[in-house]
Amino acid sequence: MRKSRPKKRILLPDPKFNDVLVTRFVNDLMVDGKKNLAFKVFYDALDIVKAKTEKLEKSPLEIWKKALENITPAVEVKSRRVGGATFQVPMEIRPERKMSISIKNMILFARKRSGKSMADKLSAEIVAGFNEEGGAYKKKEDTHRMAEANRAFAHFRF
Repeated sequence: MRKSRPKKRILLPDPKFNDVLVTRFVNDLMVDGKKNLAFKVFYDALDIVKAKTEKLEKSPLEIWKKALENITPAVEVKSRRVGGATFQVPMEIRPERKMSISIKNMILFARKRSGKSMADKLSAEIVAGFNEEGGAYKKKEDTHRMAEANRAFAHFRF
């Protein structure tokens, strides 16, 4: 769109937990418009998380939210061309994009994992994120490290 910004779509909360963030996650998890299957995968993953972390005094939804929080980056680097040279400029990320990046990373690294079903893979990635390990957490750490290394170019922010 050239002139105006598109209006924000309002998401309905999910049926089980009544949470909009769950719906956002499931929408990214969904493949070929199969939302019911995506919800089933997500809820099954949370059931597996509950079985894995029985000794903790937290609900699976709290564990999932904490895992998302752990893999959410605060800064990212963007390429900026200045005088024929390209610099990696560290920039803070706005909150909606932070959440979007963390959701996408969790799903991406869950899909890359080895496991029997997607619910197994997703639950393993959730537990890994909760314990501050796994692929998505490593990606966040790498992003932060790159931003820290290029801090000298922060004055090129646009």
